[in-house]
Amino acid sequence: MTGQEPLAIGGMLTVAGVLILISVLFSRPSEKIGVPAVLLFLGLGLLAGAWLPEPFSDYDLAFRVGTVGLVLILFDGGLNTPWRTAREHLAPAAVLATLGVVGTAGLVAVAGRLLGLSWIEALLVGAIVSSTDAAAVFSALRGSNVQLRRRVGATLELESGLNDPMAVILTLTLTGVLLAPETFSATGFLMKILTQLAIGLAAGLLIGFFGQQLLRRIRVPAAGLYPALTLALALLAFGVPTLFMGSGFLAVYVAALVLGNQRMPYRAGILRVHDALAWLGQITMFLVLGLLAVPGLLAESGLRGLILGLVLALLARPLVVWLCLLPFRYTPRETGFVAWTGLRGAVPILLASVPVMSGVAGGEGLFHLVFFVVVINALIPGATVRWAVGWFGVERGGQARPPPVLEITATESLPVRVISFLIDPVALVAGSRAGDLPLPEGADILLLVRDGRVLPVNESTRLEPGDHVHLMIRPAQARAVELLFGLREED
Repeated sequence: MTGQEPLAIGGMLTVAGVLILISVLFSRPSEKIGVPAVLLFLGLGLLAGAWLPEPFSDYDLAFRVGTVGLVLILFDGGLNTPWRTAREHLAPAAVLATLGVVGTAGLVAVAGRLLGLSWIEALLVGAIVSSTDAAAVFSALRGSNVQLRRRVGATLELESGLNDPMAVILTLTLTGVLLAPETFSATGFLMKILTQLAIGLAAGLLIGFFGQQLLRRIRVPAAGLYPALTLALALLAFGVPTLFMGSGFLAVYVAALVLGNQRMPYRAGILRVHDALAWLGQITMFLVLGLLAVPGLLAESGLRGLILGLVLALLARPLVVWLCLLPFRYTPRETGFVAWTGLRGAVPILLASVPVMSGVAGGEGLFHLVFFVVVINALIPGATVRWAVGWFGVERGGQARPPPVLEITATESLPVRVISFLIDPVALVAGSRAGDLPLPEGADILLLVRDGRVLPVNESTRLEPGDHVHLMIRPAQARAVELLFGLREED
């Protein structure tokens, strides 16, 4: 170890700590003024890059860090996606994630060609920016404090979780064409798409099933090892299919979807850890990718990037979404909201580093062009999510379910869970005494919170509108209890 090493690592960790601290502290104010948190992280990375004495231009390191961050984000998204919701809305989301990506890439490519790019360069830029970003979409939807209609929110989240593989395949293929045009084959291209998707899907299902069996059978000495186990499954879900030329991103999302819809020991702890890892991955990914940008090159790409960003947000995305959702009978308002909320984020910037790493001539110029397009397409839809919900009328009726005051945290897989309700004035139980409620056998009220006060519950306790009620039930009783407590079924 050299004499400079402790100082070097100390300085690096200090800078990293300051950037992450600022990102966390300013994430809430950024939402209040309408700026997506992901743009805040990206902007901090850009400012840090301009402030550092030497420019950060390690695209290989940034790509690896970004890939790990995206794996954490996709895995967390899959864990929190109910299978019933995914099954009902998988078809339209899959069409958007495949044909929608191709169509968006094509329309953006036409605009890029008109702006002076060669056809291959224009197609490459179109492919890079064609997919919506899971981190940006999850952050915008879950941070907007609104309840979307079930199929609208599910379609957006599923699309953002499933469309990365197609964008990756298009980007890698077109980068190869730029380097060696004679190697392109339309038949080989289609086979590559089908092969990568098939391997990724199969690997995700197998690893998810393997993870289910492992969690059911294994007993670890400490509760904190369960999240370590699921993290290992997330890394395997990406790494194994990637080694066999499959789509690791698709496998990660599918594996998490399989795992998240089964009973798990220490479930609350596992979900909490992966939520934290996803946020850490998101912050780190955007900060590192922001460090790559050079302000001078960004300025050179400004006009062209602004035009392409507006074409993507206002023309290409709406037209493609309308065509893709037409067979599924979405209402015009639902289609309009899905089209408007196609946020871009770290994934396009991550993919834009591929041409640079591959040695494509003009690769850095394309990277900064994509960077500018992403900023436009994160700012315009991302800052207007709440407005768009009201404009398109896609908010679901009823009040949001409150965050739980009680939860069961156990290393064993228990046959019960705690579920919380916010009593609506029109609920059947509003005004009723606890002892008169026809609760299913074994269900029990554990806690009642009224105006921030915890009240004891006995047979004479009367439930009032606005009360937060927490019950212990068996999973099979959830539907009956929800109907009883007036939580209407999602639209």
